[in-house]
Amino acid sequence: MSLVLGIDTATDVRAGLARDGVVVASGEIADRRAHAEQLLPLVRRVLAEAGAKPAELSGMAVGVGPGPFTGLRVGVAAAVTMAEALGIPVRGVCSLDVVALEWAGRPDAPGGEFAVVSDARRKEVYWARYAAGGARIDGPFVTAPDAVPDLPLAGPGTELTGRACSGPAAVDAGLLAAAEDRLPDAGLVPLYLRRPDAEVPTTRKSTLLQPRVAMMGKK
Repeated sequence: MSLVLGIDTATDVRAGLARDGVVVASGEIADRRAHAEQLLPLVRRVLAEAGAKPAELSGMAVGVGPGPFTGLRVGVAAAVTMAEALGIPVRGVCSLDVVALEWAGRPDAPGGEFAVVSDARRKEVYWARYAAGGARIDGPFVTAPDAVPDLPLAGPGTELTGRACSGPAAVDAGLLAAAEDRLPDAGLVPLYLRRPDAEVPTTRKSTLLQPRVAMMGKK
């Protein structure tokens, strides 16, 4: 019997639980600025809803983005830490792939190529292109919204393109947990796709006092 926990913090905070490939609990916190404070309480809540304990987990799946630096690293770090503590495997997947898999399996699937879009902030979006069956064929990219191809769209950043969202509007963490073995392995390196806002300075600044030549000159 398998019990898999799914976590995604590429946008807001999401967690889901699947037992033998069937979703048994799922939750979300629609806050894009409190990942560190909200993730673990949400995980505890999802486990409690399913009547499960952390020690019963047999595996973990985590969305590795693309997403903003701070929120994304919280989810990936938490998943890796929990997996190591419990001695269970952890698998990283592209968060956009989860949305694509859900849409491809629904009755309203587009029947042809489509794109999944999420908010990259700074007036940009992350997006990837998919075949009708949900397999990713291009991307992910970070671009201006008007660079997203003219295809049916899904995902939490669709509105930024000025077009309608025709499919799922968010990552389903329950599906992430249930289908982790059907989603491509993306590794555990977060997909930031661009440099973080805060960077280590590359030049050294002297802390020595500079001589005040004008004030110290001879009279």
